Amino acid sequence: MSNFFKLLYNEQFKIYIRKSTWIMYLLLAGIIVTLAVVANSYGELNEKYQQDNWREVLQEENNEINDTLKKNEDSFVSMQLEKNNFHLENDIQPREYDAWQFVMENELLLSLVTLFTIIVAAGIIANEFKWGTIKLLLIRPLSRTKILLSKYISVLVFAFFTLLFVLLFSWIVGALFFGVNGEPSFVQYQLGNYAEASVFEEITKGYGYQLVTLLMMATFAFMISSAFRQSSLAIGVAIFLMFAGNSIVGFFADRSWAKYILFANTNLEQYEFGDPMIEGMTLGFSISVLAVYYIVFLLISWLFFTKRDVAGH
Repeated sequence: MSNFFKLLYNEQFKIYIRKSTWIMYLLLAGIIVTLAVVANSYGELNEKYQQDNWREVLQEENNEINDTLKKNEDSFVSMQLEKNNFHLENDIQPREYDAWQFVMENELLLSLVTLFTIIVAAGIIANEFKWGTIKLLLIRPLSRTKILLSKYISVLVFAFFTLLFVLLFSWIVGALFFGVNGEPSFVQYQLGNYAEASVFEEITKGYGYQLVTLLMMATFAFMISSAFRQSSLAIGVAIFLMFAGNSIVGFFADRSWAKYILFANTNLEQYEFGDPMIEGMTLGFSISVLAVYYIVFLLISWLFFTKRDVAGH
């Protein structure tokens, strides 16, 4: 087991010694800081609601909204009116924008984390063949299965560390720009109505849902890398499917087999709002489909890596 952990450490070392890895982290840091600057300069920070007269401020805002609605019906403005009324009726003062809400909004950056993880997963095996270092690995007194497992776990560790970096750095930057409120909660639209929600709970759910796509796409890219030994192919196919997946599902949505497409099931958040992409799908069904895909991806990776002859490479 100690040899396996040494192998795992070696794989992590090879990932983090590359300049490209640190460029990924610098890019994420730059985007997070830029988002904070933009939000601080142009965003709605709810500062006008922080005085004792916040009810009067909301009521005046409602009067303006009603005047606007008399001239032109606007669904967005109507929703703002409904939200304001929820605050007034439930005596909930709008919270000032803070670090926790900044972290919550930055869950969208996990798409970029998925992209970076795909790049790492696509090259972790393919590059060994490209650089001819695969033979140095295989002559060690370790089975191919352990070598493959160490590489796969290294990809997952990279994904976890990168996600953690986004979360922690977002909080630090958010705290510097916006401060931290004692009781992080906010009012949001849920299932046709506004309700007060915990920021902690929303962060956990939001990042958790994104983890499903992250895991599946990383495993898919890892499989392509193992099967074809070409990082460019693995990166290209995985990125294309990541961005085109929903369009593919939508194109075949009228077919009975469309619900078995991977990308119809990766967004588990659809069940929280009771609106599955394809009628008849359930949470249990999607989890089962994802489990089958996951096992197949790993099985294909194992078969190609352990059974193929490396002579000549």
